[in-house]
Amino acid sequence: MRSNVSIVKPMCGRFTYLFKWKQLLRLLELTSWPDVELVPRFNVAPMQLAPIVRVDDSGVRVGAMLRWGLVPSWADDPAIGGRLINARGETIAEKPAFRTAFARRRCLVPISGFYEWKSSELPKAPKQPYWIGRADREPFMLAGVWEHWRRDDQVVDSFTIITTTPNPLMSGLHDRMPVIIEPTNHAAWLDPLNTDSAGLTAMLRPAETAGFEAYPVSTRVNSPKNDDPSLVEPVDPQPQGLFGQ
Repeated sequence: MRSNVSIVKPMCGRFTYLFKWKQLLRLLELTSWPDVELVPRFNVAPMQLAPIVRVDDSGVRVGAMLRWGLVPSWADDPAIGGRLINARGETIAEKPAFRTAFARRRCLVPISGFYEWKSSELPKAPKQPYWIGRADREPFMLAGVWEHWRRDDQVVDSFTIITTTPNPLMSGLHDRMPVIIEPTNHAAWLDPLNTDSAGLTAMLRPAETAGFEAYPVSTRVNSPKNDDPSLVEPVDPQPQGLFGQ
């Protein structure tokens, strides 16, 4: 295994998707998708399968279920994907684990929202999870890249989510946020023939805050074993400072 793998500190570490393939057909003009219908997920964790959208060899958009956690084609062990769930937008075009996928295998990761954990000012106090998503609950598309890995009869198609600096909504929760690709940029981002690295990198910027919201949710989301609608329901935040302020 190569020793110069970039190990990214997780930022976007859990997300939700609450839509069907046909809804993505409408939003993204898909040509095909898996026969198995999507089942709503409220707590997708690294190394699990999740829907992505990419362009196939014939140049049309298709939906697929890939494993979250990118496995570079040259890796010896697919377990490395657990450490490559995120890629920094500032360096993705240069890092050995991601640069080929960024140049040739970009994808969209449709989600309904994602979670982030806010640190407490109180010593040893647990972090408070927040859910972040659109106020109208419509899906939105994260920037991703995917990779194909094969060793003998073992095959893994996997993806990573690209992150950037936070917008004002996210800055109080974390110093990173996932890149959201606007609909006007979907075609350019997915096009494998698009070699405009500067233009692609310019898309890897903080999203506008308009239309998005963030609110505290139950710490039950901390366990990937929990996956139910209650995870996205608002709760009262835990005390964050002196006298509970």
